[in-house]
Amino acid sequence: MTADLERWFGRFGVPDDLVLLTAMLVAGALAGEVIARTTRLPRLVGYTLAGWLAAASGLGAALPLGGMAALVVDVALGLLLFEIGTRVRLRWLRRNPGLLATSVLESVLGATAVYFSLTAFGQPPLVAAACAVLAVPASAAVAGRVALELGADGQVTQRMTMLTALNTLFGVLALVVFKAGTHAGPLPAWPAALLALAGSSALAVLLAAVLAAAVALAARRLDLRNESAVLLLLGLVLLAVATARWLGASTLLVPLLAGLGLRNFSQRPWVWPRHFGTAGGVLVLGLFVVVGSAWSPEVLAAGGLAALVLVAARSLGKGAAVVLMSPFARTTVRQSVALAVTLTPLSATVLVMLTELMRWNAGLGAQAAPIVLTAVVVLELLGAVAVQLALRLAGEHAQPGEGGAPR
Repeated sequence: MTADLERWFGRFGVPDDLVLLTAMLVAGALAGEVIARTTRLPRLVGYTLAGWLAAASGLGAALPLGGMAALVVDVALGLLLFEIGTRVRLRWLRRNPGLLATSVLESVLGATAVYFSLTAFGQPPLVAAACAVLAVPASAAVAGRVALELGADGQVTQRMTMLTALNTLFGVLALVVFKAGTHAGPLPAWPAALLALAGSSALAVLLAAVLAAAVALAARRLDLRNESAVLLLLGLVLLAVATARWLGASTLLVPLLAGLGLRNFSQRPWVWPRHFGTAGGVLVLGLFVVVGSAWSPEVLAAGGLAALVLVAARSLGKGAAVVLMSPFARTTVRQSVALAVTLTPLSATVLVMLTELMRWNAGLGAQAAPIVLTAVVVLELLGAVAVQLALRLAGEHAQPGEGGAPR
């Protein structure tokens, strides 16, 4: 089927991946509206189902990502990570150190639970370690999108935003350290590996500082809530991501640190254009459709029970940490349970981390990919529903007529 489509579109000189991606976007938009209007579930469910349909038809995105799919994911995720960085308020963490401790513990305990569960299930230690690192980030994109549609606000929503931002940062940093550690091998090679890690990290910080300064300068001259100004933001983020990839720095760390720096070190208060206007909305739609399509029946068969083990261990580890730390983070038991559930999603950040791992070590990436992709397929869909239920449980969704996102 794919070959027939390529030959048909080739007659007109149209890039087949562009046409297929466009068709997936249209299908995703339609599916999202149908889901929202008929079931009151998040539109994200429809976006994911459109990606599933493309994957089941043999038209899904292949890993490592390339072509139009890679472009959409790079730009959309770069913007989302930049936004995530702007959510990290360091003053709040200083006032509530228990929240920072909760984030560290849920990241560590979740990863540890995944590692020991997968090794007990028979996976090689290095593969289990790779999966554990990739399981650290909860999807801030999924959580934020669902909260936006619900018009949610309150203690759980704010803490969800902070925790997903922090564990995304921890996950990206953990991948950088994991790559350096496994590349170093025996102990005598560690000094050189640490030097390379320090150089890569310094380069990422430098690029992040340049991006933050450029956006701050643009914000002083333009209103970034304006639709036309969003294009400038898109261009700056894409340029930073492309430069990071060219120089060998982390394409995930650069926009994340840039957003964090802009929020906490800029003299001017930062107001983020929620989901970057219409252009950004299309990119977000494309991001979730592409992530939903990044599998095949063969991948699901290979991932199988190991992926379910990962999902269960990750959820238990993160959930236990959040509930245990609730007295220190100043949350009630009900709030902590709801907060733990909001950390369920696993999505785009993990897909890009997996792509980076596959480009760096194809063999290890190929072993981890079926497990991680199967988990992403399950949790991108179920995670969106879980976040919606958790925010409703916490009573933080907007009531009809209170200004929630329009349905």
